[in-house]
Amino acid sequence: MTESAIPYMSTARVTVLGVQAGDPPFRIVEIDGEVVSTAGCMTDVLLIASAAGIVIHDLDDPDEVRWVGGGKFRWNAR
Repeated sequence: MTESAIPYMSTARVTVLGVQAGDPPFRIVEIDGEVVSTAGCMTDVLLIASAAGIVIHDLDDPDEVRWVGGGKFRWNAR
C-alpha cells in the first residue's frame, strides 16, 4: 500500500462536532476526545481551547481544529 492510499486523519486536539438544534443552535467541543463544552460561535471555540491551555493560531489548520459536520462558518441547523 502506498502513502497516497492512506486517508488523512487529523491530529488536532480540538474537535468541533456538527450543529445541534437549539435556541440558539450550538456545537459540541471535544478536547483530546473528551466532551468539554458547547460553542455558539468561533470565538467560543477559541475561548474553550484557551481555558484548556491550547492556543489555536489557525482555525483552518486541520492539525489544530477538526471540524465535523461543517466548517467554522456553519453555526445554524439545517
